[in-house]
Amino acid sequence: MRTVVFVLNDNVALPDVAGPLEVFARAGDFGAGYRAVLVSPTGAPVTTTSFTRLGVDTTVAAAPASIDTLVVPGGSPPRPAGNALPELVARARRTAALGTGVLALAEVGVLDGRRVTTHWAHRAELVKRHPALRVERDALFVRDGPFVTGAGATAGVDLALALVEEDHGREFAARVARLMVVFLCRPGEQPQFSVWARAAAVTSSGVRAVVDTVALDPAGDHSNAALAVRAAVSERHLVRMFRDELGITPAVFVELTRLEAAKVLLLTTDASQETVARRVGFGSPETMRRTFHRQLAVSPGVFRSRSRPGGPGGGGAAPAPPPTAEGHLVLGDLDLHVSV
Repeated sequence: MRTVVFVLNDNVALPDVAGPLEVFARAGDFGAGYRAVLVSPTGAPVTTTSFTRLGVDTTVAAAPASIDTLVVPGGSPPRPAGNALPELVARARRTAALGTGVLALAEVGVLDGRRVTTHWAHRAELVKRHPALRVERDALFVRDGPFVTGAGATAGVDLALALVEEDHGREFAARVARLMVVFLCRPGEQPQFSVWARAAAVTSSGVRAVVDTVALDPAGDHSNAALAVRAAVSERHLVRMFRDELGITPAVFVELTRLEAAKVLLLTTDASQETVARRVGFGSPETMRRTFHRQLAVSPGVFRSRSRPGGPGGGGAAPAPPPTAEGHLVLGDLDLHVSV
């Protein structure tokens, strides 16, 4: 039985608690032995940022002596559990912090010199107040030794799935993710804002036609001329429409879509980089490598090793489901043609 202790204070961010709790609970449906213990400084229920209160099991002082996973959720403002937090960290096999919970851990000095991340809204504050940290610009979550830090909110689910994967393997975590009907492949290196989030906001029918065309077949002919025909506008007008709707050019959108498709194949298959580059439309491993370095500051090989279980980045979430017979892979609201 693995004991997971959540350290709660008033104004705790409810998704930072509820998301990971649900992951550990559903893992129990498949036989995983997790026991959750919620603690607060006084043992009293705590307020949340979401119009409700949370009951707790006991006080911080009475937390279990042996802790498998310590979870420090975010809140407004961040509230370290006083002098007890370093002691709890010392008793835990691993410690996860979400959102402003990362600031709480940083305040007590346990993260100095480590690679971390937090919610984008608090990144500047973390960098300013704790220059000894190596803050990742935009990752969903980051693993460094026994510490896993994440963006919080929905990223708490991704982080918890990664911990379940670490404990029970990729297929087990995939079963949990499928039961929860969540995205099965959001590795820690995934940006907090991706091309999918941008595409979901499109309202123009012309831009939507182009977005759908590229998403369905990243490896297709997606020159400005070909896309302009699809949108029934001139190339110049297409560029203006993309800048207005998405803040990027059609060429950049195509590149980012191919990058996302490549990330999925790198994480969910053993295909060579040459094969991945060809299937998503980069054409050559060198073109793909340059894109990875430009957009993610890592090579495809480093991305694959960091985001898979056992890699230096601590592994990613469970793998995406295999393509269907038609060769499609569903990513959120988009359906990619990336048969393997």
